[in-house]
Formats: sequence, C-alpha cells, structure tokens
Amino acid sequence: MKILIKKILREQFEYKEQLFSLLRTGDEDNLEMVKMISQGHDIDVIELLIEFFKENNPPYLKMLNHFDLTEEEINYVLYGIFGEPVNIRGRRIFNQNGNKIYYESSKGSWDKYEYDDNGNQIYYESSNGYWSKSEYDENGKRIYYENSKGEWEKSEYDENGKLIYWENSDGKIYDRR
Repeated sequence: MKILIKKILREQFEYKEQLFSLLRTGDEDNLEMVKMISQGHDIDVIELLIEFFKENNPPYLKMLNHFDLTEEEINYVLYGIFGEPVNIRGRRIFNQNGNKIYYESSKGSWDKYEYDDNGNQIYYESSNGYWSKSEYDENGKRIYYENSKGEWEKSEYDENGKLIYWENSDGKIYDRR
C-alpha cells in the first residue's frame, strides 16, 4: 500500500513539475496544454495556478487571461497569491485598504507593492529587477530606506517628530542630536 501511495504522489509531483515548466514558458500553446493535462489528470487548475504563482514571479493577469476563469475564480487565485482579498481595477490590483499592491502593463511588465499595518509602503519590486524597502517608526516617519542600486538612508526623529539625524549611502550626514 505504501509503495502505491508513493507512486501516486511521485506521479502527481512529476505532472505538477511538467505543468510548471509549461507555465513558465508563457506560450499560448503550452498554456492550452496545461489546461488539457490538468483536466485529464483531475488536477485543480486554480490550485495549480496559486501554487505556481507563489513559487514564480508575475505576470499574473496576462497568464490568468488564458484560462477562461470567472471573475470569482480570478479573485480566488489572487487571494491565494496575495494572502488577502483584492479588488481588481483594470490592470491594477488593490488590497482591502485601497492600497495598490500590483500593476501589470499590457505587455506583461509589472510592479508589486507591500504595506505595513499603517498603510506605509514598505516594499516595491518591478519586473526590471528594481526593488526598494522602507521601515517606519510608530509615527509613520520613514527611518530606513534601501534599494537594489545599493542606495540607503537612515533617519532619527525626536519625541516631537522633528528630524534630528539623517545619513545616506553617499556619506552625507545631518546630525542635530
């Protein structure tokens, strides 16, 4: 019995890996093949897409358009990717707080955004490889910033919210501590 279960699991894993390889190409014929293979092996395409997108970078919308999914199914996939309910407006995806968390151009380039609990943007990433990260204090003041170009900034504020220290990757320093 154990051998049979292992064989079934190995086959499912191999099918998934084959499907992921086809999805990675983004080729329309391969995407059609994914649909057919999934149906033939009783693999849930929606769960497959969620798993694929969690392991791979976008574009999401361009690929989802090839699967004839309903609006509800697309929202379910995006919920699975982003881990929260989303609102789609054209090529933009917003979280429940109205913050843009994703944008995709008609050619497939994309931008992803993340926010802290106070709505401050803490992460940005684009399809061209650029990214930036920020940290904020309890008053919403940015205290740290860095990006993929190696640039960074650090800031400190007094109890009244006044800037008392700032330095950056160029070696510039402002110090009123």
